[in-house]
Amino acid sequence: MIHLPPVTLHGSLRDPLLGSISFLNEVMSRYPQAVSFAPGAPHPRLFEGIEPQRYVDRYLDHLIRDKGMSPDRARRLLFEYGPSRGLINDLVADALRRDHGIDAPADALVVTVGAQEALLLVLRALFGSPSDLLAVVSPCFSGITGAARLLDIDVVGVEETTQGVDLDALEAACVQAQAEGRRVRACYVAADFSNPGGVRMPLAVRQRLLRLARAKGFLVLEDNAYGFTAPPGHELPPLKALDRSGHVVHIGTFAKICFPGARVGYVVADQRTGSTGDRTLADELAAIKSMVTVNTSPLCQAVIGGMLLEHHGSLAEVSRAKATLYRHNLAHLVAALGRHLGDELPAVTWNRPEGGFFVTMNLPVIADRALLEVSAATYGVLWTPMSPFHLTDAGDRRLRLSCSYLEPREIETGVQRLATFLKKEIAS
Repeated sequence: MIHLPPVTLHGSLRDPLLGSISFLNEVMSRYPQAVSFAPGAPHPRLFEGIEPQRYVDRYLDHLIRDKGMSPDRARRLLFEYGPSRGLINDLVADALRRDHGIDAPADALVVTVGAQEALLLVLRALFGSPSDLLAVVSPCFSGITGAARLLDIDVVGVEETTQGVDLDALEAACVQAQAEGRRVRACYVAADFSNPGGVRMPLAVRQRLLRLARAKGFLVLEDNAYGFTAPPGHELPPLKALDRSGHVVHIGTFAKICFPGARVGYVVADQRTGSTGDRTLADELAAIKSMVTVNTSPLCQAVIGGMLLEHHGSLAEVSRAKATLYRHNLAHLVAALGRHLGDELPAVTWNRPEGGFFVTMNLPVIADRALLEVSAATYGVLWTPMSPFHLTDAGDRRLRLSCSYLEPREIETGVQRLATFLKKEIAS
């Protein structure tokens, strides 16, 4: 059998980042009785009542009644290769306009295989020169930094504050890049309850970020996976809804508000491209997608389309019950940490986000894989080390707790075990 030395393969394959998720899955499989705060996944109870055939039938009815297709043509549409751009673009565009104030035509959207494909497509399209830099908030969702690594895109980290991205540091990064003959091409942010930090960007900071993007000529890649968990009456407009100059590329997913198994996401990319401006970035993304996944499964799109139609075309209606569950879980987790840890370990601190799936914790020791093994094996509780989310060693003494996958009683038990672990292992 031929041997392929690691040095002959792409360097990203030796990056620890690419193995971080598989490591957590492997640890969870070895400790099935442990309470796991590791997966940032939707709650399994929310899958009850999902009947894919019912939603497919609802979408087929839409094609026949509203689009004027024959039953045979509508049914065949779901079994064929679909357009790379997508089938349910009009439904998604209408929902974004209705619920988020994002006014973009259907042909400015590309329906993708989850948000991860959207990130990969956008990076491939935008980064045409080795001198281009991707700025990311640190800590940052590993999906964007992993995609950048696969594409050999250089990344510059900008620290996250309690207000979101440090805009002074971002501006300084742009100036520094220019002095070196480079440029910050795009900046990735999650304005609402970021993964893993749980930080939310206030309206004034959102507006200042857009002004900075215009002044420095970079695009903002907005990931909006967790905005739906905002408390009622406290919603903030996405960056794309505030964008008046076309500097925001908006990326979303149905994984959290519908279910992840469908693998359906989307990207709003209405920026003009081409020498005559007769094409959009969405056109370019669709062309790239035709060489990557060809198209997003028409059947999966039909399921999501049917779910939207059954909820009057509203993303908010689809996600309302789910958002309530996640806010309840998050409040339970934060309260349990206060009850079981209190002020007993002053060196152990954590944040208290108002939405999203995650709480981050600071420790006085290294939160590495070895410590996680002790936590799982001896105390029966799992968490996620934060180092893969950071570009520097700033995350070495931090961990992430996810509450989305658990029942309140499991959260309570897990926090009790976590508190025992911290008091016995960390204090010593």
